[in-house]
Formats: sequence, structure tokens, C-alpha cells
Amino acid sequence: MITEYRKFDLFGETFIQKMSIKAPFEFAFPVAEQACFLYMLKGEAEYHSAVDHLNIPAQQSLLLNCLYSGKQVRGAKSGGDDEIVIITFHRNTLKRVYNKELPLIFKKNSQTTNQSRGIINNDFLIQKYIEGLLFYFENPLLVSDEILILKLKEIVLLLSQTQQAEVIQTILSQLFSPATFTFRQIIEANLFLPVSVEDLAQKNNLSASSFKREFKKLYNDSPASYIKSKRLERAAQLLSVSDDRITDIAFDCGFNDLANFTKSFHDSYGVSPSNYRLKQKES
Repeated sequence: MITEYRKFDLFGETFIQKMSIKAPFEFAFPVAEQACFLYMLKGEAEYHSAVDHLNIPAQQSLLLNCLYSGKQVRGAKSGGDDEIVIITFHRNTLKRVYNKELPLIFKKNSQTTNQSRGIINNDFLIQKYIEGLLFYFENPLLVSDEILILKLKEIVLLLSQTQQAEVIQTILSQLFSPATFTFRQIIEANLFLPVSVEDLAQKNNLSASSFKREFKKLYNDSPASYIKSKRLERAAQLLSVSDDRITDIAFDCGFNDLANFTKSFHDSYGVSPSNYRLKQKES
């Protein structure tokens, strides 16, 4: 359960989040063209993906890309009070900040690997960086885009100087490396974007009928039903952990029409989005 949630946005994208959480909890990373740096400020969490899992104790960090789905962080101890800071590296934000040339850490190295996450052990400079962020959460009126750009450049520099710099470069460079995506990866990357079934078929170089057959074979569901279900799950999570407007949440989850979103949500969860949020805060 989220007991406190704060965030700073940069260029309209979520940049830094701070969450106070009472276990049990579960945070699913969205599938998007971004990487996430998670710092365990207090307590202990568990990272889970389709292929592995690991513990994240206090003052350790996890860096991962979010190009594929199935990545989650869960509370390690029931009833524990945990605090987490998450910094998100959006590809478009990075291009805007480093408009002349990207730092080396975002450029592909000689390694050929599918590694998509890395643990950063207790690092003194990163610890001090996080302490600096806490000052701004306590004094949010001091925060500006200029300050946030500096904090973005600072964490990029610090990550490039850690003992895990090579692994970090492998992960971050995936944001800018051209890749050939599988059918499933294309679906996952577009789940929360306002795209049609025809758009997805085109992205997979298939006719609409061939696309639907392949989709049914892989997911045992129709594209429309599966995508709506995943979007509603994501909306329910955002209603639980954020104070964003319901209209914004609907849009972020791929719904262009608020009335359609509200009806679909009620049909699936038995309550309106606003009442669902109230029930989550009361629990």
C-alpha cells in the first residue's frame, strides 16, 4: 500500500518519484522507451521478471530498461515500512537535454547481450545524490526545470563512474540502439499507446486477419479484449499510487475517451475510477 507519493516531472514526463510504502505492495514497471533507476532508501524489496528475481536491500540500487513487460518490484517483508526513489530516463527527454551529443554511457559498447537490469551496490556518491533529492522533496518550491536538468546530468555522470559502469552502459544504450522486435515485443511496447488493431498489424507487417490469428495463438484472446484488459489493469494501478487526474490516467493508459474509459473500468471493477481510488486510500 502506498502511504505517501511525490514526484517531479520534466518536460511533461515523470522524472523523479519518491514513495513510502507499507508491504505487501507491488509496483509494475510500464512498458515504454525508458530506463528506470530504483534506489532503496529504507526497507527491502524484491525484483521479479519473467527470467529472474533478486533482493534489493536498503541503500542499494537497481537499473533496468522498460522495453519489455513483466518487471515488478514487491515488498520483501509483510508489514514493513519501505521507502523507494525512482528516477526515469525517458529517451525523448535525454535527446532534448543532450541535444548536441549523447554521453558515451548511452552509446552501444562492444558487448552483445540481452542484459536488461543491473544491481548497483552501496555507492557513497549515489547515496549523497539521493540525500540531495530528499532536500528538494522537502522544499518543492525550489524545484525548476533547470534544477531537474542538472540532477539528470548529475545522476548520468555518477552512474558512468560506478564499478558497474559497463553493465550500466549496456542497459542504457538499449534506449538508442536499433533493434529487430518480435511480435510479442511490438504488442508490449504499444499496449498503452492509442493505436488500433490495424496499426499493430502494420507494425508487424501482417494483414489484419493474419495479425488476429497470430495474436489469438500467442495470447489466447482477441487483440481488443487483451489490450483493454491490460490498459484497465494499468489504470487501476495508477489510481492506487498517484494523485494524477483521472482524465490524465485514462489518456496515459491508451484511452482517448473519458466516458468510454469510465464505463469500461466500471464494467471490469464494479466501481467508477473515482470510487476505486477512494476505496484504495481507505484500505
